[in-house]
Amino acid sequence: MDLKTQITPLALQAIEDKIFPGCVVGIVTKNGERQILPFGKHAYDESSPSVKENTIYDMASVTKAIPTASLALQLIDEGKLKLNDKLIDYVPEFRNSDRENVLIKHLLTYSLDGYGLASLRKDSFQDLEKILLTQDFEKRPGTVFKYTNIPIALLRFVIERLHGETIDSLADKHFFKPLLMNRSTFYPEKFSKEEIAPTEINDWRGLVHGVVHDESTAIFKEQGKISGYAGLFSTAPDILNFLEMLLHKGTLDGRQYFSEKIISEMNTNQIPELNDFMGLGWELNQPRFMGEYCTPNTFGKTGFTGTLCVCDIEKGIAYVILSNRTFPSRPTDATGINKFRKTIGEIILKA
Repeated sequence: MDLKTQITPLALQAIEDKIFPGCVVGIVTKNGERQILPFGKHAYDESSPSVKENTIYDMASVTKAIPTASLALQLIDEGKLKLNDKLIDYVPEFRNSDRENVLIKHLLTYSLDGYGLASLRKDSFQDLEKILLTQDFEKRPGTVFKYTNIPIALLRFVIERLHGETIDSLADKHFFKPLLMNRSTFYPEKFSKEEIAPTEINDWRGLVHGVVHDESTAIFKEQGKISGYAGLFSTAPDILNFLEMLLHKGTLDGRQYFSEKIISEMNTNQIPELNDFMGLGWELNQPRFMGEYCTPNTFGKTGFTGTLCVCDIEKGIAYVILSNRTFPSRPTDATGINKFRKTIGEIILKA
């Protein structure tokens, strides 16, 4: 039985169960074979556009890995940044009580006791930046794994200062253009809304469609800033281009994006002492959304809106699942979407 035959009934059932109105599942192997399977519509309304292979989705926190952490890893590859460098070496205005102890490694492994930025959606951009640069942590950096937006929000400062350019322009130059990711952007307004899946209808913003879903990132965007931890819009084919490059250990079509050493660090656990799993910039070995056939070296990243990408270099296969599970309103938890992700992951990684 081929992958399409196995995946199709599961996707259609998820639509019927209102897990999401539509999705795209894309698979790529190391030898370049691809399958891209679109299902459903942009919304539950019958008049809504049908999902296509290249429908654009708000990638949410996948942005943390593609491109933000990846840009930092390139700097490490080039010797311009080190894991044991202090954050204050690059961001001297960072001045919370742990300022001397926050290392670049902590940012890439989420080993900071952070706090939620989305809850600050009514704050101004200036307030957000002040909190980011001054808020104390409850626990010493490196002693806890806690997934928040804070580490990547701070990492953005480092990347932009070392390059003297913004995350969006760096992403275009280093990844999107050379990898032919032509529908990947931080500026979805350049595309028709007919090509973009909406993400939510809420009391605060009304219909969220063709603009970033993440609340604090939206505040950054209003000031012409890129947060680094959300804001990327992309498609299944584009993300597969990036994943195919990872399957080839950082090189594709004669161009090297990463060394094999840094690829190894992406899919090797960096925080075993914390009894958790994180590669540099990527989550590792997460059966809850990868399924039971993931290994200690299977790495990936999820996004709150219903997006996911996973790569397994040893198995020679990678995949992406894009959906807008937050439409028309965000579910109370991730149980439904993770059950779907897990089942799809088990089909693909077992193949």
